[in-house]
Amino acid sequence: MERTYIADVKPGSTVRIQGFVENLRNKRTMAFLVIKDITGKIQVTLEKEKSEEMASLVDTLTVQSVVTVEGEAVANEYVKMGGIEILPKSMKIESLAEALPIKDDSDIDCRMDYRWIDLRRDQNHLMLRLQTTITAAMREFLVARNFVEIHTPKLIGAASESGSDVFEVKYFDGAAYLAQSPQFYKQMAMAAGLERIFECGPVFRAEKSYTNKHATEFTGFDLEFSYVNGVEDVMKMEEELLAYTLGKVKAAHGEEIKTLFGLDVVVPALPFPRMKLADVYKELEARYGFTVSDSVKGDLTTEAEHLVKNLAMDMFGHEFLFITDYDAKERAFYHMRNEEGIPQGYDLIWRGCEITTGAQREHRFDVLKKQAEEKGLGKDVDFYLQFFKYGCPPHGGFGVGLDRLTMLFLGISIKEAQFLFRGPNRLTP
Repeated sequence: MERTYIADVKPGSTVRIQGFVENLRNKRTMAFLVIKDITGKIQVTLEKEKSEEMASLVDTLTVQSVVTVEGEAVANEYVKMGGIEILPKSMKIESLAEALPIKDDSDIDCRMDYRWIDLRRDQNHLMLRLQTTITAAMREFLVARNFVEIHTPKLIGAASESGSDVFEVKYFDGAAYLAQSPQFYKQMAMAAGLERIFECGPVFRAEKSYTNKHATEFTGFDLEFSYVNGVEDVMKMEEELLAYTLGKVKAAHGEEIKTLFGLDVVVPALPFPRMKLADVYKELEARYGFTVSDSVKGDLTTEAEHLVKNLAMDMFGHEFLFITDYDAKERAFYHMRNEEGIPQGYDLIWRGCEITTGAQREHRFDVLKKQAEEKGLGKDVDFYLQFFKYGCPPHGGFGVGLDRLTMLFLGISIKEAQFLFRGPNRLTP
């Protein structure tokens, strides 16, 4: 008999289900098992007198063991899980579980030590299905708009972007680095005439950060596209992409997210509000009494970033806010600048957390070379500058962290928003 997923079990059918024993009530004459697979849960009800063999098996069974059960699915209005139970005809223990070393309320680091067990929780199954929906929705949106998916190398010969925060690895008789973003290769694709590309892949950051939103390895979803007329085109692309994605998430998981995490999925109205950085600081001071020194007003401080959650709601009734007009010294050298020297880029803040830095890129070789030199970047970016010597269209793009999006959707830490977290103190499992 072929396996039946629990979600597909119908009353009146004979089925073969397989999964973990999530709960077990073993009475003298009856046994009640809750079996869980990736699609759901179902109750198995055993009258022990009908099968001494199965009764003996159940007496040895432990919670989180893996079993195969064949039997008849019947309707029972007193059963809470869908009003269906299985009356078993045979049972096999595939794997007997020892006593679990963690519980649902164990501290986060202990649960990370046994992540493969922690991942069995309903919340974590939802987390991974959510990520699947997010990436599928973004791919669907972009493919419909003539984007091509590429896969850039993660082993590179020179430290990328700023030259800092990269991991050096031994590469035969020399050294290589783990890419901290696909940025340079995304732009190379523009010089190659591909016009519209995206990538979903690993990103590495050698930052000793211990916050609830930083990781040394995470999954980035990046895109780049040519023939933009300005940074506004980039912001428009991102807001439409995110609104589409949140709509898909709400339809697929909105009720479950509300049940398991107590949060609503709000599909944002278009367009997203936009503010200049200087105006953000003025409003934060006027509304909340928040002030910073002039020396740091060229960038958004962490505390200001958190307050933007309130600012966006109070001013616009919106969860998202684009912030533009950062100081050039706080932005990457490859951001295009206008005649006043203002970078043509932005940060996008969602629920008080930065999820994107996007921009129109500088595509003119001489200007780009000059801006790199201003930042003190020399040989590290020589290979990158070659991409712009032989013609390159105007272009722009952005990237979002899949794990950070998941974190904000569910109101959890970055450790819980990844299949396996990597941080300064975490390399296993």
